[in-house]
Amino acid sequence: MDFIIEKLAKIEETAEAIVENAENRKFEVEKEIQEKRDEFDSQMDREIAEKVEAIRAEGKKKMDVLLEEEHEKHRAAIDNLEAEFEEHHTEYAKNIVKNILEV
Repeated sequence: MDFIIEKLAKIEETAEAIVENAENRKFEVEKEIQEKRDEFDSQMDREIAEKVEAIRAEGKKKMDVLLEEEHEKHRAAIDNLEAEFEEHHTEYAKNIVKNILEV
């Protein structure tokens, strides 16, 4: 009978050791997985930041081109209006005064 109890005690010790080893290994595996997950997240954050920056730079470049085109387009119109004003400003002033006096 003592032999059976000793064998059962030995089996229980072995089982406890296996469970303890499994728990330790589980902790190590979870730690490794978390480290890999953290590294993956960091890598993704870097890649996303790079892509966002590239998109932002491309958008700024396109916007600068559009603004320059619009500036040139409007600059010509402003130059034309200024030239017309220089040529006809006396006539415009006379018409304004005439309209004011007629009221």
